[in-house]
Amino acid sequence: MSSGSTPRPILAPGNGALAALDAVVVIAVLIAGELQHGFDPVNDPLRVAGTLAPFLLGWLVFAGVAGLYARTDRPLVADLRLVVVTWVAGANVGLVLRSSPWLHGGVTWPFGLVVTGTALVALVAWRVAFDALTRG
Repeated sequence: MSSGSTPRPILAPGNGALAALDAVVVIAVLIAGELQHGFDPVNDPLRVAGTLAPFLLGWLVFAGVAGLYARTDRPLVADLRLVVVTWVAGANVGLVLRSSPWLHGGVTWPFGLVVTGTALVALVAWRVAFDALTRG
C-alpha cells in the first residue's frame, strides 16, 4: 500500500442490512437442504449449525476479500458478478470443510453442485429483486 492511500472499508455505511439479508438467504437455502434430508434445526441445532458454519465462514471471508460490501454505488451487473464469485469461492470453502474429518458431512460431488447452484440462484434472484425495489 502506498503512503497516502486509505484502506478500503470492508462494510460501507448502509450495507449492513444487505450483508445480513445475503446471509439470511444462504442460511435459508442450507436449512431447506437440512430439512429435505430429515434434519430438524429445532431438535438438532448443533448438527444444523455444523452445516451452516463452514459455508457462512467461506462467504464472509470471500465477501471481505472481494469487497462485496465495500461500496454502495456499483451497478447491478458488477454487484452480481461479485456475488457469484463470492458465493462460488465461499461454497468451496464450505465444501472443503464439510468433507474434512473434523465436521460431519462426507459430502459427495453432487452435493457440491446442488448447494452451490441452489444458493447461487437464490442469491442472484434476491439481489435482482432488491435492486428493483431500491434503485428502481
